Amino acid sequence: MAAPTVVLLPVWAAGHLMSMLDAGKRLLARSGGALSLTVLVMQAPTEKDRSEVAAHIRREEASGLDIRFHHLPAVEPPRDYVGIEEFVSRFVELHADHVKAAISALTCPVAAVVLDFFGTTLFDVCRELSVPAYVYFTADAAFYALLLRLPALHEEVTVEFGEMEGMVDVPGLPPVPPSCLPVPVMDKKNPNYTWFVYHGRRFMEADGVIINTVTELEQSVLAAIVAGRCTRGIPAPAVYPVGPVLSLSPSPRAEQPHECVRWLDAQPPASVVLLCFGSVGFFTATQAHQVARGLERSGHRFLWVLRGPPAAGTLQTTDANLGELLPEGFLERTKEKGLVWPTKAPQKEILAHAAVGGFVTHGGWNSTLESLWFGVPMVPWPLYAEQHLNAFTLVEYMGAAVAMEVDRKRNNFVDASELERAVKALMDGDSDEGRKAREKATEMKAACRKAVEEGGSSYSALGRLSEDIRKGVVRTSR
Repeated sequence: MAAPTVVLLPVWAAGHLMSMLDAGKRLLARSGGALSLTVLVMQAPTEKDRSEVAAHIRREEASGLDIRFHHLPAVEPPRDYVGIEEFVSRFVELHADHVKAAISALTCPVAAVVLDFFGTTLFDVCRELSVPAYVYFTADAAFYALLLRLPALHEEVTVEFGEMEGMVDVPGLPPVPPSCLPVPVMDKKNPNYTWFVYHGRRFMEADGVIINTVTELEQSVLAAIVAGRCTRGIPAPAVYPVGPVLSLSPSPRAEQPHECVRWLDAQPPASVVLLCFGSVGFFTATQAHQVARGLERSGHRFLWVLRGPPAAGTLQTTDANLGELLPEGFLERTKEKGLVWPTKAPQKEILAHAAVGGFVTHGGWNSTLESLWFGVPMVPWPLYAEQHLNAFTLVEYMGAAVAMEVDRKRNNFVDASELERAVKALMDGDSDEGRKAREKATEMKAACRKAVEEGGSSYSALGRLSEDIRKGVVRTSR
């Protein structure tokens, strides 16, 4: 008889799709052949996204693992949306009938459905089919704790969070300044906020929540979740911290290393600060000029991945026009110490390089985990989504980063003197702040690696998850 299958329903963004697939493959390996994977693929809303998803799937299909991909029929994407959180939540919801039909048509027993955290509307489908439903949470436990807490906070805080007095209570974390809350939480009238409250409420219906974190990184937050302190004493679903889930398999063998890596080969150990801001992080010329001045005045070596604004109708950044974005003469003056890279760069390979000693990052959770995996301390520069909370968590809770002042009222603007100060604090050998962040990052590197080894906390959580899923196997009625 065919092995019971775990049905994955990822959203198309690379940080969500690849993370869920990698977690699924780990579950597959941990089950020792007792489970298979079925991935339901939504047709992404743009042509560029569709071609990227297709390329990922081709690579996975060539791996020879027991993974089947089922392409769902296309749906008409929402047109009248305010922001990305609303768009993704509604887009997933529109697939309910297709998801139900696809799961009902499977010929093997279904062990569980794993939904992206934007997919809680589909709990209704899982309930109709009597199939256990799990959530895969691509961000950290701190953000999950905030979302669990949000329905109650919504009632407790009657004004906008930006207008409240005092701090926000997220159990397990130090008191959170309202200015460090995620972007969608800062406007209660916005549909993005309404969707976050909705998801926070519905997480309670999950059979379990799989989180891409490491117990040792967020011990008190995970303990607060388990104790029901984020949910008014009501027990929250079981949590399975299985991270760090990172694609660390080497890239296809190139003839020679990437140009950025070759440049790093010529730099002294731990001397270079990397600046890189994710797939949708870009700067205007005004902001890029400030960064250039700050880097030049810091005196430190740098590798700056600078991206241009997205083309109309897309979120993906474009290759930067350095002549338009940088101050005149900057590249010439800094050519001995710096490299500005105007297109995509192999971030993991760069962070793994011995020459890199610090990372100025947007603080997306995948980038944060990569930095911790390689023991690189950070300066967070949050730009969107939950990154302002990540920045607070990294600095005040984990201690693996040096704080930098970011002006949220001016579109997260940072001036040259503040960037210069933060880079010096991170990279100077005699900086107390930098020393502490380096020590913490080194500790967390060891914790991340130990967690995924046999007997480690994430290895054990994956074992519990595999066992719990196998206990819940059901047959769909066709």
